[in-house]
Amino acid sequence: MKKAIVTGHSKGLGAGITAALLAEEYNVLGLSRSALPGFEPGLEQVALDLGDADALAAWLDGGELESFLEGAESALLINNAGIVEPIAPLGRQGAAEIARAVTVNISAALVLADAFAAASSNIADRRLAHISSGAGRHAYTGWSVYCATKAALDQHANGVREDALPGMKIESLAPGVIDTGMQSTIRGSSEEDFALRAQFVELKETGALADPDAVGAKIAAHMIGEKFGAETVTDIRSV
Repeated sequence: MKKAIVTGHSKGLGAGITAALLAEEYNVLGLSRSALPGFEPGLEQVALDLGDADALAAWLDGGELESFLEGAESALLINNAGIVEPIAPLGRQGAAEIARAVTVNISAALVLADAFAAASSNIADRRLAHISSGAGRHAYTGWSVYCATKAALDQHANGVREDALPGMKIESLAPGVIDTGMQSTIRGSSEEDFALRAQFVELKETGALADPDAVGAKIAAHMIGEKFGAETVTDIRSV
């Protein structure tokens, strides 16, 4: 039996990944604040705000992750959920927004990775993907928090690889620039806070943003393929 956990599964790239895995006959457990509408065979959904560390800890204490993975012959965790805010230079970011970004982008991903590793210890083929960003590898004005959180995922993947856990493969995977709600947030920022805003508006207007369903399908295919884990810090456009 093939099973996968996908965070932020209900929209954008997460929805694309989820649809592709369901088509590959994976049972998928989706964790998100909102649910996909309608009924999808093979999909279980949990309403969970990954920005609430106590709520995540309480859910994990309930044993639902272990129950879901029971009987799996292969298991995936895709830490896809993430936020780009705060978009602003240092000094105008705000304590609450910084804390939420760190919780969603880093803490939730690392906590789930740890829980997944423990719950899948008897599964021979287990794979973990952090959805990272080029912003974790190249600095952007106004994005210092986002850049830092994505760089943390890259380095976490490097460290986990050094652990050499049995059956565990891991990648921190950049998906490219995709037409999602995150891009809408970026275009809605001010040029005072994000000097590169016009470039991202142009990407949308010229049709240069990638389709989330197509990228999601490519990520899913890569995750279940033979090359996953060959490189730890990667970009889906080059695999």
